[in-house]
Amino acid sequence: MSPVSVRVPAKINLCLGVGPVRDDGYHPLATVYQAVDLHDEVRAVVREDDAITVTVHSDVDARSEVAVVPVDDDNLAVRAARLLRDRTGVSAGVDLAIRKVIPVAGGMAGGSADAAASLVACNEAWGTGLARPALEVLAGQLGSDVPFLLHGGNAVGGGRGETVSPVLARGSYHWVFAMAHEGLSTKAVFAEFDRINEGRTVAEPAVPDALLAALRAGDAEALGDALSNDLTEAALSLRPELEDTLSIGIEAGALGAILSGSGPTALFLASDEQHSLDIAFALTSAAGCADVVQSRGPVPGARLI
Repeated sequence: MSPVSVRVPAKINLCLGVGPVRDDGYHPLATVYQAVDLHDEVRAVVREDDAITVTVHSDVDARSEVAVVPVDDDNLAVRAARLLRDRTGVSAGVDLAIRKVIPVAGGMAGGSADAAASLVACNEAWGTGLARPALEVLAGQLGSDVPFLLHGGNAVGGGRGETVSPVLARGSYHWVFAMAHEGLSTKAVFAEFDRINEGRTVAEPAVPDALLAALRAGDAEALGDALSNDLTEAALSLRPELEDTLSIGIEAGALGAILSGSGPTALFLASDEQHSLDIAFALTSAAGCADVVQSRGPVPGARLI
């Protein structure tokens, strides 16, 4: 009955290629993930009955975005616990407590991170004993980003993002994240992508060779030049003020600037810690920026603490 706690990182997309919508409503993706040291924590306490509950709090979220995180069966961490229980035949319940640091609806996979952490925490708390490969199968059923957040590090994502392959990479990278005042719906951004591209030929996505070469070499400048995101036009269409945020970071000398996933969090690559401080200071003047966070990556995926 002792609590089990798991720490799980945010993800960023160093590139995000988006293909034409498939018959099942999903878009094929080609992406390179990196896990960064902005972490949520999920604590699991076994119950004697079969209820699965969740509470969510944040020590740092001045924007009260945690208020929009569901605390019922729509919560991905709850869905992860139910899926694990259904597949293993466990009869006990669990109380999940999520400490949020990853931005809500910020394009950094906060909900998926909590689902990955829930799988690891409940697997330990219930003593179900599933190995990581078995957890990865369940993770793929929960969402596109969940399998990567079990892995962490750097990885190529394919399919709708759920197929994950490690990337040969060197070095550690300094990032500055500009958090927006409010989140942006992934569903809405993809819908806007489809609207903008109606009548256009959308190519099948591919990971740029230049980006993989930059990671192999540990070359931050080359990586900055290779960052790309096919959802940028759609996200800026819905939130034009993000363009000013990106411009301020570039003017501050960022090696590269990009929206993370579907946005609205903007990412800026710095050459070192002092450079990241300079960029962070410049971003405090951006009207569309609610908070600025410095970070590093890559880091491991969901881990017991």
